[in-house]
Amino acid sequence: MKRFSAVATGRVQRVGFREHVYRETFNKDISGYVKNLDTGEVEIVAEGSEEDLRALINAINIVRYPIAVKSFTVEWQEATGEFTTFEIIRGDLQEELFERVDFAGTIMYQTLENSERSLKKQDQMLDKQDQMLDKQDQMLDKQDQMLDKQDQMLDKQDQMLDKQDQMLDKQDQLLQVGIETKEEIAGLRSDTGKYLDDEFKEIKKELAAIKGALARAGIQV
Repeated sequence: MKRFSAVATGRVQRVGFREHVYRETFNKDISGYVKNLDTGEVEIVAEGSEEDLRALINAINIVRYPIAVKSFTVEWQEATGEFTTFEIIRGDLQEELFERVDFAGTIMYQTLENSERSLKKQDQMLDKQDQMLDKQDQMLDKQDQMLDKQDQMLDKQDQMLDKQDQMLDKQDQLLQVGIETKEEIAGLRSDTGKYLDDEFKEIKKELAAIKGALARAGIQV
């Protein structure tokens, strides 16, 4: 077990420094006291393990509004075991009353500052939220524009498909006309061939008859 005696100077009275020291020893195996000195300084005497005591020194040697420790002198000693708990040694009633009033005013001011900071952060968050909503609206507008373009492209695609169907219909009609024309030409060729065969047969008959008549008349052909 070790012991240290320390004196803190700076803005350490009427700012809740003693309560801060006491709070840092809470639920730890540290005993001793903290008290205000007539010089405006604060004295701390603490006993405990060296590890806990060094942690305590680091926790109370601070500059954190409203506390501002300007210097912190420490003297290490062997523990005496004379303390059973850690306590705040208070002065006369009037001095303590003034300190508590000053500290309460400081805490109130700090609370107001924290509230203002919180409100500023809240306003900043709301501004960011508005910006995000604006960006979301812009993205939705762009999405709507893209969907409109997609609809236009689909309409054009439908028009092209309609034209393609019309062209296929015309192609089918042309093929049908071609088939019918081919059939008509084939029929015409057949009719023409039959007609010519019949004509040749008649001509052959007539030639045979003429040849026979000439032969009977004594004319050799």
